[in-house]
Amino acid sequence: MSKQTILGRVTQLAKANINALLDQAEDPQKMLDQLIRDYSGNIAEAEEAVAATIGNLRLMEQDHQEDVDAAREWGEKALAASRKADGLRAGGQSAEADRFDNLAKVALGRQLQSEKEARTAEPTIAAQTEVVDKLKSGLVQMKAKLGELQAKRDELVARAKSAQAQNRMMDAVKSIDVLDPTSELSRFEDKVRREEARALGKQELAASSLDAQFEQLDAMGDEAEIAARLAALKG
Repeated sequence: MSKQTILGRVTQLAKANINALLDQAEDPQKMLDQLIRDYSGNIAEAEEAVAATIGNLRLMEQDHQEDVDAAREWGEKALAASRKADGLRAGGQSAEADRFDNLAKVALGRQLQSEKEARTAEPTIAAQTEVVDKLKSGLVQMKAKLGELQAKRDELVARAKSAQAQNRMMDAVKSIDVLDPTSELSRFEDKVRREEARALGKQELAASSLDAQFEQLDAMGDEAEIAARLAALKG
């Protein structure tokens, strides 16, 4: 995985709009669980890639420091050889002095080469340092986003459980609603009223039968009275 690809993925994931993703999801909780798994995997993958990038940067920094140190050491050797040549030349040993001057030139050449290598590496190190800083920042944002995802997931689960509890409570209340004509209590009340009506009917029927008996008795009394008066007339 190239560093540019790593940086692009880290940036994309860190900028993901969780609310927009939730709006598009048929099952937000399942989507969040999947996102959390994906984010955790991406973070682990990105951490390995960033660690490798940082490791490469540290190697370049070490190589650069070695070039800087080598340039300084070759400079010190060139100076020592030059001074030795000057001393020998002052003592009349020209041939030996020339040999040390040549050694000084070789040392200066090595110093120049080390300085060039150090300068050549500096822009690359600067660029890599910037990339590493961005990757570190992106990882921090990704971990913050993962925390946001987990918090959203926990909030959603809590809200779902609360809604389910409220629905169960409302269903229970509805099942005993005395104003509901289809409730058990209402049906029982109707049954009681029908029993009461039937009892009233029986009472009314019994009263009607009793009245008829008394009317019959009155009619029999009238017949006896008529018979008695008829007998009196004949006597």
